[in-house]
Amino acid sequence: MDKPLKYAVFGAGSWATAIVKMLCENLDEVGWYMRSVYTKEHLLKEQHNPNYLSSVEFHLEQLKLSNDINEIADYADVLIFVIPSAFMHSELEKLTTNIGNKIIVSAVKGIMPETGLLVGEHFHDVYKIPYDNIAVIAGPCHAEEVALERLSYLTVSCSDAEKAQNIADNLSSHYIKTTISDDIIGIEYAVMLKNIYAIAAGIAHGLGYGDNFQSVLMSNAIREMKRFIKKRHKMKRNINNSAYLGDLLVTGYSVFSRNRMFGNMIGKGYTVKSAQMEMNMVAEGYYATKSAHLLHEKNGKKAKIPIINAVYEVLYENKNPKKVFVKLTDKLD
Repeated sequence: MDKPLKYAVFGAGSWATAIVKMLCENLDEVGWYMRSVYTKEHLLKEQHNPNYLSSVEFHLEQLKLSNDINEIADYADVLIFVIPSAFMHSELEKLTTNIGNKIIVSAVKGIMPETGLLVGEHFHDVYKIPYDNIAVIAGPCHAEEVALERLSYLTVSCSDAEKAQNIADNLSSHYIKTTISDDIIGIEYAVMLKNIYAIAAGIAHGLGYGDNFQSVLMSNAIREMKRFIKKRHKMKRNINNSAYLGDLLVTGYSVFSRNRMFGNMIGKGYTVKSAQMEMNMVAEGYYATKSAHLLHEKNGKKAKIPIINAVYEVLYENKNPKKVFVKLTDKLD
């Protein structure tokens, strides 16, 4: 890495906006692809994203904005994808430029629903990206707190430590502390699973369960996460590290957590469709629940995953949340 690498972000939601803000602390120019022409034009005129983190003002001379995904993919060396997993496939279908020599970074908090693959696995299988050119960004970190410049922590995972450190350095600032890891698959699964557990926490809150139960739920969730990931990718990892347990806790408890909010609405009696319509935001855990369920069913050596099963029953089998969680309480300790 002799010459400075050019960075670009793909997506225009709150987390994408937060990552652009972080990169702008360190880089002279950041590429930014957004699908919406309106969002781009508004940003050029008003210097902020009209839909997410609107308090964050950007210096336009630092941004290379485009509605053309290929223009931004051609421009940058490091491509950071922050597109909701439900829309990743359709957006990637627009790619015609060769990205085989790019460094791909997933900040997608989900799994590819069309294939059941992790985002990194998808880029490796479809675009032939070597695994040492694939990285993952994990929390615990909410975009809203990045906007407020409250102290936050990120983990960058890549099998190539030098690349992981380069990405981490370009995200670091006085309010962002970073660490690196080589557990790219485990962390990517953890990023997916914590959203399911946040939905469970929200459902429990909506049903009227208190803090005592929530603490038991989160304690069981981290152990369930460990079992699930171990079945998918066995290696030495400390599940109590921030990228796993820390990210789970902030997603399960924070008022900024859209997955917890989604679950809370379900617990209060909303249908899945009405909750999705009222939120007007993507709760990644909804899609992750189905993906995790399918992965579990395909796996010959099944892990014990009562929380994921409970959320699946509520979201996809239309079972009564109150009855499902009464049964769940007997399976936790």
